[in-house]
Amino acid sequence: MKKLVAYITTAYPSLDFTVDMALALAEAGVDTLELGMPFSDPVADGPVIEKANLKALQGGFKLEHLFEASKQIAPHIDTLWMGYFNPFYHKGMEFFVEQAKKSGVNGFIIPDLPLEEARPYKPMMQEANLALIDFIAPTDTKKRIKEIVTDAQKFIYLVAYAGITGSGQSEDLQPIITNIKEYTKTPVYVGFGVDEKTAKAKAVGVDGVIVGSAFVKVLLDEHLNNSQKISNISKIAKEIKEKINE
Repeated sequence: MKKLVAYITTAYPSLDFTVDMALALAEAGVDTLELGMPFSDPVADGPVIEKANLKALQGGFKLEHLFEASKQIAPHIDTLWMGYFNPFYHKGMEFFVEQAKKSGVNGFIIPDLPLEEARPYKPMMQEANLALIDFIAPTDTKKRIKEIVTDAQKFIYLVAYAGITGSGQSEDLQPIITNIKEYTKTPVYVGFGVDEKTAKAKAVGVDGVIVGSAFVKVLLDEHLNNSQKISNISKIAKEIKEKINE
């Protein structure tokens, strides 16, 4: 069974909504939840997720809200924190490891932390039984892939194209998937541009998909009330889970 990872922006439109949405996604068949840490300059994300980040920050998001929501969510679904390195750097990785353990969270996705800079933190993560997810891009060489996957934990985040999330570009990923699987048995999940229309094709040859912008678009739809947003996103999640496993 191929896995589905869902990203949502923490505290948008509210903290209570985030908890309700996360629990609904668990019921809809989502295997892992990425709880996004709102940040003012989310460099890997497209305009949809960037807008949700800014709205959450304007609504008064604080890190304490992330920890509070995670304690309610993590017992029900495998949960990761997705955020940019700036807060980790300023607060200290030890602080986030401690909070993750308290919250029941299983690891971190930090898209602007390259392999070389991530390495010093890996022993701390392993000791705490937390994963620090590694990224591979279509532009990576075979030598680079081998280097990245050597101690990859939980899953490898394969970026579907060189660019930002949600832009819907397309590249032939089969050669790079073959290269990754030559060096590791760690599951490979593909992200960037995955939605209900593209999921089946993107899932070919990989072990799961990561979906963000397709869900956050619904979060941003001001014509929907909160219960409609939860219903619509759950429906999309179920559809994607079915399509990747056909």
